[in-house]
Formats: sequence, structure tokens, C-alpha cells
Amino acid sequence: MPRFIALIPAAGGGSRMRGELPKQYLGLAGRPLLFYAIRRLALHPLIQQVFVVLAPGDTRFAGYDWGAFAGKLTPLYCGGETRAASVFNGLVAVDDAIEAADWVLVHDAARPCLGAAELERLLAHGAGDETGGLLAIPVADTLKRADREGRAGGTEPREDLWQAQTPQMFRYRLLVDALRARRHLAPTDEAGAIEALGLRPRLILGSPRNVKVTYPEDLALAELILTTQAHDPAHENRAGI
Repeated sequence: MPRFIALIPAAGGGSRMRGELPKQYLGLAGRPLLFYAIRRLALHPLIQQVFVVLAPGDTRFAGYDWGAFAGKLTPLYCGGETRAASVFNGLVAVDDAIEAADWVLVHDAARPCLGAAELERLLAHGAGDETGGLLAIPVADTLKRADREGRAGGTEPREDLWQAQTPQMFRYRLLVDALRARRHLAPTDEAGAIEALGLRPRLILGSPRNVKVTYPEDLALAELILTTQAHDPAHENRAGI
């Protein structure tokens, strides 16, 4: 049976956070931001291994206590200059440990609020699809196209538009081949590389709570969501951490 493997690219610097620490190590409710992305995936019984792709010179990761995920978490010090490069390098680095048909879930280090229900939907519906799939939510806001002067130049129809989230889940060999074919273009997500092969990944309903921490003010929102999840039985943490 194909296995489920998770990979988290965490080699970036997070320049838009305007801080000295790389974004994945910023403090959130007493833990580094990266901890929460790892926790949701590592504690799921179907996910057998979580690989975290770090910058080659990363010295911070080893300074944190990851003991709660012992035996299931492996750091890979092979991050690249872009997210796509880090994902590709990480996949190549674990080639001996993953079978071609295994499912790989690629998740953003800066998405600490992935819900249990959304992860279950991805695993169930993604694995039931020939191509694989990704979490996403329908676009709710009105979309404006800006001109070069920063003025609204038109309103774009939002019908059939979805906002991509992570995790995104595809077969190992398919994902490696797709990223290799698009390496010179640095796709911003794995689904884009899969689409470039002429395939159509399944859109699986995510949640607005699965926020990506991009700017300093996003940390407060993420902490509020984590607090809400901690008091919601649907998000009960089996390990109690």
C-alpha cells in the first residue's frame, strides 16, 4: 500500500516579516512557528514520516526540543534559493526512502493552523484521485486589477476562482518529475507544476482558518485561531502538546 509522507520546506528567511529571525522560528504561543506545522502532520497516524527542509547553514533547528516527534521527524539541510528548489532538493534527498507511488504532502512552514478536519479531507479525497489534490477555498472577495499607478483598472470575475492552500498532495515520482520539468520557472506551488504537465489536481475544501503567516500582524491572528482549536473537541490533540 502507498504510504503518506510529509515534507515541509523551511529554508526561507521571511523577509516580509521585517525581523532578524527567519519566519519559521518566530515565537507563537510559546513555540516556534514551525512547530505547529510539524505537529499537525506528525501526530496523524497515517503519516509515517515528516521531513523538514532547512537551509544548509541552519543552526537554529537543533536548538529546539522536537522530542515529541522523535522517530517521525527528520531534518534535511538541503534547502534552495526558492521554495520550489527546497521542495525539489528535499524530494531528491529522500529518494531512497520513498517509493514512486507514495503520497507526499507538501505543507508550508508558515501555516500553523491546519485543522484536523481539513487534513482528513485531503488524505481521503486526495488519495482517491488519480492525480492528487490540494486544499483550497473559493475566493470570496471582489478582485481588482491594478494599473501601473496603483489605481483600480477593472474588476475581475471571481466565479470558479479558488485560493490555494497547503498541504498539497501528489505521488512522489509524479511530483519529482513535475518539479524537475519546471525548475527554471520556480513555480509558487506544487499544483502549478503538476498542472504544467497537463494534469488537473483535485481542489479539496480547506478552511479560512488555515492562514499563512506572511506579515507581523498575522501572528496575532494565528495565535487566536490556535487558541480556538485547543478548545474545540474536533481539533483535540491526541498527544496533549
